[in-house]
Amino acid sequence: MAEHAEHARALYWVGGLDGHVAMIDQTLLPGEFVEMRIDDVETVFDAIRRLAVRGAPAIGVAAGMGVVLGVRDWSGDDRDGFVARVEQVCDYLATSRPTAVNLFWALDRMKRVARASVELSVLDMKERLLAEAIAIHHEDEAMCRSIGDVGEHVIPEGGTVLTHCNAGALATGGMGTALAVMYRAHELGRSFGVYADETRPLLQGARLTTWELMRAGIDVTLICDNTAAHAMKVGRIDLVITGADRIAANGDAANKIGTYGVALLAAAHDVPFYVAAPSSTFDMALACGDEIPIEERSADEVRRGFGTLTSPEDVKCYCPAFDVTPARLIKGIITERGMIEPVTADAVSAVLGDLAGAVN
Repeated sequence: MAEHAEHARALYWVGGLDGHVAMIDQTLLPGEFVEMRIDDVETVFDAIRRLAVRGAPAIGVAAGMGVVLGVRDWSGDDRDGFVARVEQVCDYLATSRPTAVNLFWALDRMKRVARASVELSVLDMKERLLAEAIAIHHEDEAMCRSIGDVGEHVIPEGGTVLTHCNAGALATGGMGTALAVMYRAHELGRSFGVYADETRPLLQGARLTTWELMRAGIDVTLICDNTAAHAMKVGRIDLVITGADRIAANGDAANKIGTYGVALLAAAHDVPFYVAAPSSTFDMALACGDEIPIEERSADEVRRGFGTLTSPEDVKCYCPAFDVTPARLIKGIITERGMIEPVTADAVSAVLGDLAGAVN
């Protein structure tokens, strides 16, 4: 049995109410490991927006902690005024990125806690919010390990897994979602390999997934995004596992741009395609993936990737950050509550019940 890997911590809270957020600046990996100290909500907003912290679960954790930073210096003993400040901070953080539902799920939790604590003193309300933010982190940590436990069996001895973008410890409050499945299979002593798409244009697969898997001692091979079809055709890929940023009630799943293409390739080559995500990533208020908002990023992320101009300076670009894979292309969704298979609205409801993270 393999040794338990020590996973990177994307972010965590340090100290008490007067403490701070420690967060890896993922824009600098793998060349430089920098753990930022964050003391204010504006810096949390900026970290989410510029992808210093990314991945739906990690964004949710960051949002909860950002609320605490945004309200802890609020003065006075007007409890209704304090609740209004909490809601103001939540509304501000909600504008940082539009697609990952965990952001809104976490902010909704923080709002509910503030409203339910109105009989307490303002200081106690602040402490209660900190406890909730830390609980969101710890719950995600537990959900990640459970996802790994539920899904590890899909990776066969000697098999090879393809993954797209980064759905590991860097994207969550724990050991990851898609990568949690791999970490658990590795811990159980299974021998297998991983192919990681580079994931244009910001190279999360090349920069982050390979970095994580190599640190964990898992055999990983980096490929260009446009190599996946050939790798499947020549029999190098046995299955695909990706994460997700928002999943509709019918199982349609939004993930990093390029995931839909990988799913189509997998279907064409009879390669099973799995999604791994916690219940907090499901948005039961959306009937299907057509209703998921898709973030568009700056054209310079394509034209000037990492500062180098690689196209005519004024060329037009279309830069969606995510795409939606329809449920019909997904063999199973691996959640902390169990495997959803086949992927249908009824199966989603049967596994998750009222635990799914609907936005209200």
